[in-house]
Amino acid sequence: MDSLYQDLFWFLDQDESGNLDISELQDGLQDLGVPQARDRGKKIFTTGDINKDGKLDFEEFMKYLKDHEKKMKLAFKSLDKNNDGKIEASEIVQSLQILGLTISEKQAELILQSIDADGTMTVDWNEWRDYFLFNPVTDIEEIIRFWKHSTGIDIGDSLTVPDEFTEDEKKSGQWWRQLSAGGIAGAVSRTSTAPLDRLKVMMQVHGSKSNMNIIGGFRQMVKEGGIRSLWRGNGTNVIKIAPETAVKFWAYEQYKKLLTEEGQKVGTFERFISGSMAGATAQTFIYPMEVLKTRLAVGKTGQYSGIFDCAKKILKREGLGAFYKGYIPNLLGIIPYAGIDLAVYELLKSHWLENFAKDTVNPGVVVLLGCGALSSTCGQLASYPLALVRTRMQAQAMVEGAPQLNMVGLFRRILAKEGLTGLYRGITPNFMKVLPAVGISYVVYENMKQTLGVAQK
Repeated sequence: MDSLYQDLFWFLDQDESGNLDISELQDGLQDLGVPQARDRGKKIFTTGDINKDGKLDFEEFMKYLKDHEKKMKLAFKSLDKNNDGKIEASEIVQSLQILGLTISEKQAELILQSIDADGTMTVDWNEWRDYFLFNPVTDIEEIIRFWKHSTGIDIGDSLTVPDEFTEDEKKSGQWWRQLSAGGIAGAVSRTSTAPLDRLKVMMQVHGSKSNMNIIGGFRQMVKEGGIRSLWRGNGTNVIKIAPETAVKFWAYEQYKKLLTEEGQKVGTFERFISGSMAGATAQTFIYPMEVLKTRLAVGKTGQYSGIFDCAKKILKREGLGAFYKGYIPNLLGIIPYAGIDLAVYELLKSHWLENFAKDTVNPGVVVLLGCGALSSTCGQLASYPLALVRTRMQAQAMVEGAPQLNMVGLFRRILAKEGLTGLYRGITPNFMKVLPAVGISYVVYENMKQTLGVAQK
């Protein structure tokens, strides 16, 4: 084995200096046909350069590969359940079930095909080692990490299940970089689609009286307050991203610990419950900002000079309780949204893998984004009536002559006066913002990950 590693080093050492710099390593991996050669080369170089002199000498290279081989051996043994020296499809299914991930035999066979070099539909240690030699994974969890629902996409609806991070990501500080990248992407995405978001709120609150449509709504807003008024309330929407993300992430970790025993893997059900409860906790913390966003969006030009002026006037006229108007329907909306979003996402991804995946088990970014956008849309359809009632409760104190109704009273009034379609007023601009929000968020997210040095998976 040592001779193989020696040959590899001298192949990569193009200038025969006895040292590898990062570009030399990346170019060499690219010549060997290693996927994502630049990202993998960077991680190998960072891990292997023990003395941090900006070079990888022969001893460091050999030590990295030998240490990496030990970790690969442990991962191999964790999959080889019957200890026969070969990994079969049934063992992959069994191992992933232990990790809380259910896949079919066919999907397991796809995993095998991507590693199997001799066509036997089993993977021995040599095939496993050769496949993962330049892939800086350390355990089986990292090998299947791309299955996570973690595209980091924010479409401005703050009910989604939080992202998960491995212990390595937490220790290395990758988690805060990834959350920061997601937060910045969310801010840019929300700002870009803010006119559609404000139109949605206006249609939810005033649509029944003025029979507002999309074009008429935009005209009315521009006529009343100019082009800048299309972004009214967006500042609050952006400001609340950071505290909401932080609380959601912290609460998610705590709920996972409460729902699982020490050392136990988190399954789909536990993840859903933990995510829903984390979403509820985060919403409780930042809910007053949701109220401020709605009031600013519905308010007329000059009614409020800013966020603090709005908060001061609400507190003076309506008291502290006004900052939690609509809280109950908002809380009730989290469960159907998170549950349907997660279930539909997994269903769509599994369907793609079963019917369209030919030679890969990695669905790829485009497929994951498509699944995420569709699952989020389904979640919104289920929770939208509650979101509409929440918005009306937040804003009804501003609407002249509007009675101050509770959640049940508002539901009855909307159904009696507007029918079932009244519960979905404003959903068209809400759906219109999904695709541009996903696209913008993804582009910014990927660029920010590179800028902040987030390790590529």
